[in-house]
Amino acid sequence: MVTDTVEAALVELYGQTAPASGMALAAVGSLARRELGPRSDIDLVLLHDGRDRSAVNTVAEGLWYPLWDSGVRLDHSVRTPAECADVAGRELSAGVGLLDLRVIAGDQELVAGARTALLSAWRSNARKRLPELLESLDDRLGSHGDAAYLLEPDLKEARGGFRDMVMLRALAATWLTDRPHQGVREPYERLLDVRDALHVTSGRSLDRLLAAESADVAKLLEFPDTDALHREVTLAARRIGHAVDVTGRAARQVLPQRRVLSFARKERRPVYTQAPHGLIIHLGEVGLDRTTSAAEPLIGLRAGALAASRGLVLSPVTAANLGTQAPPIGTPWPAEAREALLELLSTGTNVVPVWEALDLAGCISRWIPAWDLISAQPQHNPVHQHTVDRHSVQTVAEAQRHLPQVERPDLLLLACLFHDIGKVPGAGVNHSEVGAPIARQAVTAMGLFDEDAAVVERLVHHHLTLAELATRRDHDDPATQNALVDAVDGRLEILNLLRRLTEADARAAGPAAWSPWRAQLINALADRVEGLLVGEDRRERFAELSDIGLARSVQLDGRPRIKVDIRPGGVQLMIAARDRLGLFSETAGLLASHAVSVRSAVLRTIDDVAVNTWRVDKQVAADLPDTAVLVKDLQRLEQGDITVLNRVRRRESRVNGAPEPYVAPIPDASESALVIEVRTGDRSGLLYALGQSLTREKLSIRSAHISTLAGQAIDTFYLTEADGSRPSHERGQVATRALAEAAATGVGSTT
Repeated sequence: MVTDTVEAALVELYGQTAPASGMALAAVGSLARRELGPRSDIDLVLLHDGRDRSAVNTVAEGLWYPLWDSGVRLDHSVRTPAECADVAGRELSAGVGLLDLRVIAGDQELVAGARTALLSAWRSNARKRLPELLESLDDRLGSHGDAAYLLEPDLKEARGGFRDMVMLRALAATWLTDRPHQGVREPYERLLDVRDALHVTSGRSLDRLLAAESADVAKLLEFPDTDALHREVTLAARRIGHAVDVTGRAARQVLPQRRVLSFARKERRPVYTQAPHGLIIHLGEVGLDRTTSAAEPLIGLRAGALAASRGLVLSPVTAANLGTQAPPIGTPWPAEAREALLELLSTGTNVVPVWEALDLAGCISRWIPAWDLISAQPQHNPVHQHTVDRHSVQTVAEAQRHLPQVERPDLLLLACLFHDIGKVPGAGVNHSEVGAPIARQAVTAMGLFDEDAAVVERLVHHHLTLAELATRRDHDDPATQNALVDAVDGRLEILNLLRRLTEADARAAGPAAWSPWRAQLINALADRVEGLLVGEDRRERFAELSDIGLARSVQLDGRPRIKVDIRPGGVQLMIAARDRLGLFSETAGLLASHAVSVRSAVLRTIDDVAVNTWRVDKQVAADLPDTAVLVKDLQRLEQGDITVLNRVRRRESRVNGAPEPYVAPIPDASESALVIEVRTGDRSGLLYALGQSLTREKLSIRSAHISTLAGQAIDTFYLTEADGSRPSHERGQVATRALAEAAATGVGSTT
């Protein structure tokens, strides 16, 4: 509709210029493809034969000025067919765009001749241009990412978007390869619908599906919610992206190869390698030989396992045939089917393209019905870089490095595959509990023994437990250690599996989820509990002796001490000073005043000296302020001089209108302390404000566990009264209100 309206207006405008023969108005881009959006740019070429430049200038002025005056976003050029060919030969993007050249009005033969010449030149130079064209696909993926997995995908530039469809046409136009004829046009039209709705609802020429616009787009397109919209975009982009991968792979196979001259006449036959189970390998693809049917019960799993184990891909024809013919696997699975699946899952990153091909063909959901629950489901945590199903497969890939380190690699792989199977719409924060029985049912259908299925269920149920305890709880508190012991059922082999699952899950989520400091915390708690299970005390003796040494030095002369250690992922400061109420908040404020961000903090007291460990964001000691300056500032604070905190106090006094924080006690986290968790947007002076709010209420911070993910602070405080006793329920309510107020308004900085 938009295209027809614009074309009619252009035809009328062109006619008003009364052009001479030998000229034509042609379109490229979305207008040429009849895919113009409500706010798309209009790409026009005034084509002429070069005989009457004066007439060309007159027509050009009669076209461009009215279009500019009307506010149309116009990309225009005036060229002869020879000039078009010259530009196409020099600039890849221009050459690809001109392949869509289509007449709007004027000399049709001139446009037809120019288009024929462009296509002929494109085909004759195809082998030379292919490397550049294929490299551009990789460059765009690196720059714009994959539309199927991004929270805010660029529908035009990202993998699986509009630009990929243009590239598919350009590759097919070389006649060296072909694009898939099925399964691409419909997804592409769905993305065009989303683009059109985005233009309408935003009132802008947007190609990126921004989170702020998603709700309006979903409503206009009559999706029930934004999740359904994003799932549709994901599925469409996957289809297009996979088609580009298949076509690009075929194109690479026709790139110039070194050949040996021979005058002997030979019959041209495909060269392939015979593999077990009726499979063949040809040009880097796994397929079926002539005697093997895609309807054989286990052939799909075996083909996938062979492809992934050798770093190959499935033949598109084979994948399509499996999609239409491969039957479900009986329940319980035969051992051969389970072995083929585990072989596929154990191949590291090779599993990803093979799994995607089988998934797009419809095989995975047929073999594992539970997979439909998470297929293309969007994530709601910005830490994640993939959809739920893609993240699950990536977790399997990340687990490969751990397979030699566990007694049951099969259980680790299956737990990785199903760990997020409970992330179904409406599951919320309880997806682990929702997913555990689903995972058990799935692996039981695969033929696992009951005791093994129970282990997978336990791992899925507790796949977040180790990370949460390690980063948000006091490792020295018996309640923390007992919680992890209970999670692994007191079994060392399950603890080892959970440790590896935790790392694989975090690495698959993204770099923010598996930083060196988080790894250290997780491994430290796992080591501590492993020692409990084998009857050893594995506390860090060196760290304890270092703490004691600093404490004794402070006791001798009363001066604070600071020890700087370089640890994986950042610098660690051990700050020892005479213990007093408010020391935590003032130390946090002092670090913030010096532009030092705190990643974690562990507080402990030896006699009357606080020896607090601060993990900060600096990578080298030279990035820190001089320790002598920090010691002097600590002494001033101890004497009641808080002017060194003026900078952070001013910043905190301006905090207003922050989103409402989540602040709540954690029942049963400790028998000796009140434990409160705070979740809110991170800011430089947040710890100072939180600490000051507790100081005003005369509450002591026994330990604090600080973490920041995707701009969100997740801080846990172990609180006691000044005499070390556990606060009452009423005092807990007071502390919760004080922390919530400080997180939201920075009120703690005004005292």
